[in-house]
Amino acid sequence: MDTTQRTDQQRAADRRRRELLEAADRVVLRDGPQASMNAIAAEAGITKPILYRHFGDKGGLYAALATRHTDALLASLRAALDAPAERRERVEATLDTYLAAIEARPQVYRFLMHPAEGGQAGDQGFDVGKHSAPLLRRMGEELAQVIEERVDLGPGSQQLARVWGHGIVGMMHAAGDWWLGERPCSRAELVRSLADLLWGRLAAAGDKVGGPGF
Repeated sequence: MDTTQRTDQQRAADRRRRELLEAADRVVLRDGPQASMNAIAAEAGITKPILYRHFGDKGGLYAALATRHTDALLASLRAALDAPAERRERVEATLDTYLAAIEARPQVYRFLMHPAEGGQAGDQGFDVGKHSAPLLRRMGEELAQVIEERVDLGPGSQQLARVWGHGIVGMMHAAGDWWLGERPCSRAELVRSLADLLWGRLAAAGDKVGGPGF
């Protein structure tokens, strides 16, 4: 098989994989944590063995969906952090971006972060509780990198940036999960309250010399 044939086959496989992920997305938007391999295969118009052939198992499909949505969320968060605005405004915009994302697609959020309660006969759904922690860890590391590049934290800055990154992500996740379930206040009120909690140390820290600024 020559290089052109291999390239064409890879492109076809990549396109088919995207189509299957889009079918999975439609099921997740409809069913949330109750999304199953049976339902996704039916939505895609294929059998479950073909779905397994592309993703290996339920965990493989979950990981592919998680990467797809986490990549999009991280891109949005980076855009908020890079916006031409004062630091406090960018902090609020970043918090709001996260909350707006989970508010806009609550079923996707619940699929990614909450285990299914029960499942269909013969298909127990996705063990999403097993996989959600790595998503938060990835977000924490990404934010830690941004903080270390932009904020002068003094001695031990690398470790402190990781503490801040994971702490802020944990706060956003816990507060957002509570807010999405109970809706005790408006999104804007929650954003302001969380920003107030973060602001003291963030306001005092200077920009890192040679960095892009924060």
